[in-house]
Amino acid sequence: MTVSAGRAGWYLRRLSRMGPREVAGRAGDAVRRRRWRSARPSCPSVTGARFTAVLPAGAIAAVPPDAAKRLVAEADRLMAGHIEYFGVARDDLADPDWWYDPKTGRRAPWGYAFDVPYRDEDVTGDIKQIWELSRHQYLTVLAAAYAVTGNDRYAERVAEHLRAWWSANAPLRGVHWISGIELGIRLLSWVWVRRLLDGWQGAAELFEDNPVAHSQIYHHQRWLAAFPSRGSSANNHVIAEAAGQAAAACAFGWFPASGRWRADALRSLERHLSGNTFVSGLNRELATEYHGLVLELGLAAVAEADAAGVPVPAPVRSTLLRMTDALAAVVDNRLRPPRQGDADDGHGLVLDGTGTDRWASLLATGEAVFGRLDWWPEVTGTDVRTPLLAALIKPAHLPVSRPASRPDHFADAGLTILRGPDLRGPKEIWCRCDGGPHGFLSIAAHAHADALSVEVRHDGVDVLADPGTFCYHGQPAWRRYFRSTLGHNTLQLDGADQSVSGGPFLWTRHARSRVLAADTAGTAGAAEEGVARWCAEHDGYAPSVHRRRVELAAAERELRVIDEVRGPRRSVRLAFHLGPAITAELAGDRAVLTWNRDGEDRSAVLDLPGQLSWRAHRGETEPPLGWYSAGFGRKEPATTLLGTGVADGAEGFTTVLRFRD
Repeated sequence: MTVSAGRAGWYLRRLSRMGPREVAGRAGDAVRRRRWRSARPSCPSVTGARFTAVLPAGAIAAVPPDAAKRLVAEADRLMAGHIEYFGVARDDLADPDWWYDPKTGRRAPWGYAFDVPYRDEDVTGDIKQIWELSRHQYLTVLAAAYAVTGNDRYAERVAEHLRAWWSANAPLRGVHWISGIELGIRLLSWVWVRRLLDGWQGAAELFEDNPVAHSQIYHHQRWLAAFPSRGSSANNHVIAEAAGQAAAACAFGWFPASGRWRADALRSLERHLSGNTFVSGLNRELATEYHGLVLELGLAAVAEADAAGVPVPAPVRSTLLRMTDALAAVVDNRLRPPRQGDADDGHGLVLDGTGTDRWASLLATGEAVFGRLDWWPEVTGTDVRTPLLAALIKPAHLPVSRPASRPDHFADAGLTILRGPDLRGPKEIWCRCDGGPHGFLSIAAHAHADALSVEVRHDGVDVLADPGTFCYHGQPAWRRYFRSTLGHNTLQLDGADQSVSGGPFLWTRHARSRVLAADTAGTAGAAEEGVARWCAEHDGYAPSVHRRRVELAAAERELRVIDEVRGPRRSVRLAFHLGPAITAELAGDRAVLTWNRDGEDRSAVLDLPGQLSWRAHRGETEPPLGWYSAGFGRKEPATTLLGTGVADGAEGFTTVLRFRD
């Protein structure tokens, strides 16, 4: 296989971010892959297999009726063949092609798994479109629909699709045997499929009495044991691998290696869950959706261990508790967390229908498993997953000191929330300030060049918005834009990003930020003056330093942002990205913002720095500017206000946002 000059350069940049141990481990992986190429996969004979990790009596009855109704509606849509992934609707789910990408119309090539060029969209198609269906989370939805209704047609469809997938995807052949996170999540789905089909007469024939199922489950676990994510790649992927391995080894402990796999997976989960989480409880990738993914995976793994009576290392539960409290702390009054870093709509375990709020569901599960604190926001939504997980997870006393009041400043993560009630109504002004590390590990794979960016909401509506992610592979110009400095509410010097990218999941130089002050709503100073303040700076434009101050006077309904550039004269661009619901009328250096929330018209005035020349941009493509991505694979035009000029150190740039009646 030949390697282009561009790919060769990427490999060299990637190698430069690895340590000696990681290089040695990857060399061993390469040797193992060559050896496995010619080895005929074989599975130990399984006799007397049983599935005992069933739901306790009454668990299904505890599912709220409205959550069950949403679940069944979703299951019926799936039975009719309809599903949507990343903004692409497909109607072939009744009899899917497991290697087909409906977005590009391409079909992934067959062959030895590690030979498939899955990053090349021209050859393989959009790999996430292909992989997502084969996570089999739509099958857990169908299985859950069987569990709540007893209707055999859901179970029969699950069995039909599992048999078809197993037949079409022999071990180590094809695109679905490339990435460990896919294998780990798929195993977790299979465990829950078996659990939810327990009342169906064909369940044992599909799993315990089926040599094909044995082979698939065995080889998934053998793969995960052989090729764990390593070193600079040990982010959320390694959590998914460990969670799936632990779940399968607990629920399907039918193989001679099951005990070793189970113990190794739980040790890996303990190590990496702790390593991926700040002491404050926030995820070290500083990408909010991956916080949610890791939390879901960790809770699912604990549920399997408890169901099997396998001891869980105490730090696993403690870390999940800290993650849950941190999530409760950072959400706004509509239970929306920050939109920070990469987001690809990834879930660890799906048992619910469309319309179920992911973050409310996680907080509901946290309340059921760990208990809520007085300062937690109220969760009013319902879901299917919470009562089922809570039925499996055993209560445990955790020697963890939980916050007595709602945290606003997470010093280790550099994340600060300025918030206050809009005293003229039951609304909240919420502002996230970013002064944390650029990302996690040496490659910071899911980071954006967003140092000192702000994100502002009013009653849950994005006013100054983080534009999101949109894509990973296949569209490099869009990938660059959505993770660029220009693509965030911060200041750019000389047309460059603060941090240097070496590829779509690789940063070769990281801007370093530090928070200088965080006087939030819960501190004595802010309470006395009625003003919450934050100040931070970063060195991404050395020798210049960008310093930003943010002040929120909630009683006056005013947010003030002051930017200073210390150093030589530089060209500057200051961007403010508005949410998709916001209409802006720009006149000179003043923008009048209007939107509607729940049938009520609302407005604000944005006074912009007069030293800069301001223009409004919306839905531009060459180059991209003025876009918002609500979810992976989806984007829509939104207004970006962009000021250009010169920073000479003589004075700062002051922006004032005032909310009006």
